[in-house]
This record gives sequence, structure tokens and C-alpha cells, in this order.
Amino acid sequence: MGYQKLQANRAAAVTPSDTVDIPYVGDQSGAKLWPCVLYVGVGGDVKVRTAGGDDVIFTGVLAGSFIPVQVVRVHSKNTTATNIVALW
Repeated sequence: MGYQKLQANRAAAVTPSDTVDIPYVGDQSGAKLWPCVLYVGVGGDVKVRTAGGDDVIFTGVLAGSFIPVQVVRVHSKNTTATNIVALW
């Protein structure tokens, strides 16, 4: 597995939605979708849609954890974690 550096230069609070993707906060330069990784402030379950289009629930994510998966949406249904931050 290749080395992945978890550093970001942009961040935004996530509002979970079953219909709306996470909006990128920087210059989109014509791109329609900017996948991000997530930081979870208050633990719980997190249902996401990955950049590849998979819907999956991360169960029992601990407070202060990162989810190092390229995510485009955090669903409101089945997400109990809060204070989620998108990082690009």
C-alpha cells in the first residue's frame, strides 16, 4: 500500500443530507465533485457515499477519528455521529 499523507488545506463543517453532496469550499475550476476525507468530532455511525459510488455505514466511529476514504456525501439517515468536518 502506498504512503498517504493526511494533510488538508481546506476544511468545512458537514451538514448530512440524503440528497446533496458535500460542497467544496475552494475554487472548483469547473469540477463538479471534490471528494474529501472526514473528521468525526462526536462519535457514532456515519453513512457515506464514496467517490466510487458505494453507500456504506461506518459503525461505531470514535470521537476524534478520521475516515480516510474519499467521500462525496454524508447521509443524514443512519448517521448518528456529529461535528463532522470535511477535509480537502
